Amino acid sequence: MRRVITYGTFDLLHYGHIHLLRRAKQLGDYLIVGLSTDEFNEMKGKKSYFSYEQRKLLLEAIKYVDEVIPEENWEQKVRDILSYSIDIFVMGDDWRGKFDFLNNYCQVVYLQRTVEVSTTKIKMDIQRDVSFLCQE
Repeated sequence: MRRVITYGTFDLLHYGHIHLLRRAKQLGDYLIVGLSTDEFNEMKGKKSYFSYEQRKLLLEAIKYVDEVIPEENWEQKVRDILSYSIDIFVMGDDWRGKFDFLNNYCQVVYLQRTVEVSTTKIKMDIQRDVSFLCQE
């Protein structure tokens, strides 16, 4: 059994997330998602619209995801790879090179992002639209 892991915040779940999860699952038999906790997001200067538990519920409903674990810090990746017997670590190509050190523990794969969509863009579009409506 080939085990795959990826990490992310997965806030405002969109089709780019689904594409990433589908392609990650195609690389193996079992997909684990390390989901950033609210506390870790705060440390990163991020604020999610949905709570950790709500985002976890959404991810667990996706057929490509076999297990969701909490991502509590940057340093846990090596521990997770070893304790979950991970064969492949997957991230979007916007992280290219940042996790190459994990090649000492498993194969590292950077998947192409779905360029036309991102959570940041969705938040900016909503903010722009709300701002426009408030001016009317």
